[in-house]
Amino acid sequence: MLALRVIFYIEAIGNDKKAVETSISEIEKKLKDEKITLHRLEKGDVIEVEEGPLKYSAMLEVELEGEFGKVVELIMKYGPTLVELVDIKGTEINAKELMETLGKVSYFMGKLMKEFGGLAVYPSLEGIPEPRVGYSEDEIEEMILDEGMVRYQFVIKVYGNDYKELESNIKKALSLEGCRINKFVLQPQGEFEVNGKKRVEALVAAELLSTFETLFVLTAKYAPIGIAIVEPQIVEPSPSEIQNALSDLAALINELVHRPLANLQFGE
Repeated sequence: MLALRVIFYIEAIGNDKKAVETSISEIEKKLKDEKITLHRLEKGDVIEVEEGPLKYSAMLEVELEGEFGKVVELIMKYGPTLVELVDIKGTEINAKELMETLGKVSYFMGKLMKEFGGLAVYPSLEGIPEPRVGYSEDEIEEMILDEGMVRYQFVIKVYGNDYKELESNIKKALSLEGCRINKFVLQPQGEFEVNGKKRVEALVAAELLSTFETLFVLTAKYAPIGIAIVEPQIVEPSPSEIQNALSDLAALINELVHRPLANLQFGE
């Protein structure tokens, strides 16, 4: 079991000072009802914001402790602006428990992306060489034992201009994220038009190897429709990997939910 002690920095913003005060107080009350260990709750005053589309802001600083999966659920529920890892108890996460948590992340992020748009956006991949696909079992064993990687199967729905370009770009994107690709299959799902231009849809099934951090962030970015850890059955992420995974999840959630505010600020 892996238990974490973390600090959440949760912000409420709005144009009505009273509404912001009420919102941050309601969050405080809900956190007190959660089945976790609360070490500290500090609610800041409502302040006037000088820049941005909204006038008022209030911050709630929460130090709490819970199992890894519970902490992840709370990040998705409360959307903290920042997450700081304070302490860790234990070193291991069972692969089955990790898959359950990743499944929840995928479902939650998929709903957000359906409402606010996708996250897997890359610069031009044209000049990037296509990565290697396929490794020997000896090479895979070395990646797992010596580099601490996780071997997993990943199924995502993807879109592009044509199937050949789409397959190449997805391979390159996965490599850029830090994945080694052991197996890769693209299954066409049909064609459609958007503003008079042809687009294609496909399912990609890949067997990947990456660090725990990359696996976690990739799940949040792509919201896979299927994910299964092949090996190892016990995953031992480092403290820095856990910190980065939690921070990246919080950042991705905030990027999505604040898009309407960004559009308002820049007049889109």
